[in-house]
Amino acid sequence: MKTIGLLGGMSWQSTVSYYQAINQGINETLGGLNSAKMILNSVNFAEIEKLQHQGLWHETAEILTDAAKSLELAGADFLMICTNTMHKVAPEIAANINIPILHIADATAEKLIENKISKVGLLGTSFTMAQDFYKSRLTDNFSIEVVVPCESDQTIIHDIIYDELCNGKIVDLSRQLYLAIIDKLFAQGAQAVILGCTEIALLVKQSDTKVPLYDTTEIHANSAVQLALQS
Repeated sequence: MKTIGLLGGMSWQSTVSYYQAINQGINETLGGLNSAKMILNSVNFAEIEKLQHQGLWHETAEILTDAAKSLELAGADFLMICTNTMHKVAPEIAANINIPILHIADATAEKLIENKISKVGLLGTSFTMAQDFYKSRLTDNFSIEVVVPCESDQTIIHDIIYDELCNGKIVDLSRQLYLAIIDKLFAQGAQAVILGCTEIALLVKQSDTKVPLYDTTEIHANSAVQLALQS
């Protein structure tokens, strides 16, 4: 079994979901008392969040690169960045380590293609929805058309993530706002919607809507299980 390096803490709420999902996946596959071999470096999200909103992405890359190097030195065979947004700096991290990064957008795209989804809605932080690093990877590498909410809806989604979900607050009104936005994306022709922030699945479940949802945390974790068990 390969050792998984988790670059977490962004936020710690969703990192808990990663740890649980990966261990469950290993145990369901191997049975008995088997669990995953993992090394976690959990950063202080307050430092990252401040730099994000100041647009200081190079500084965030430096913090995460140092953390990634520590995981490699500790014996990780591959790396997972346990957040969608910070894949913005994945190229900078990858350039400074010698182990592969299991990219969350690639794992999600492969699942979409498997299910013949060619046009998808994207929810996430405003950085993920408005900037190109995530959308272009889906479009350029996998020929998946991506639609995002209007600017006012992006603000709603973003604020709920940072003000509520990252603090472990689950508010029913916020769920209803998200579901209304999901319905709008479906009306625009999206065949499904990516929950493109690792906290969103804490709020919105597939049972809440008929629109197919793709939980990036679950997909990323399942891909890690498969890679860890490859001989």
